[in-house]
Amino acid sequence: MQKNNNLHSFDAVMNEQFGVPGTPEREAFNRDAENYCIGQIILEARKREKVTQEALAKQIGTNKSYISKIENGLVEPSASLFLRILSSLGLRFDIVKPLVQL
Repeated sequence: MQKNNNLHSFDAVMNEQFGVPGTPEREAFNRDAENYCIGQIILEARKREKVTQEALAKQIGTNKSYISKIENGLVEPSASLFLRILSSLGLRFDIVKPLVQL
């Protein structure tokens, strides 16, 4: 078997690209990643319910452009707007204590 010297530790790559955990750069990356994930959850739920961005925006009192920005992870919706979006798409938000602390 041939050894692959191009393999890298994921943690090392993350540290090099975005700084070590706790640095402002890494925290910004984590925030952006969370916003993107939230946006994708909303996008998938909206498509599953066959609701357009325009219809969702009208239901929750915002505009299509803002829904697009949320779905693309470009903005972080307020908690109240996030809950209105979930409710409009027939979803709910539960706060639970994790079984295992990360």
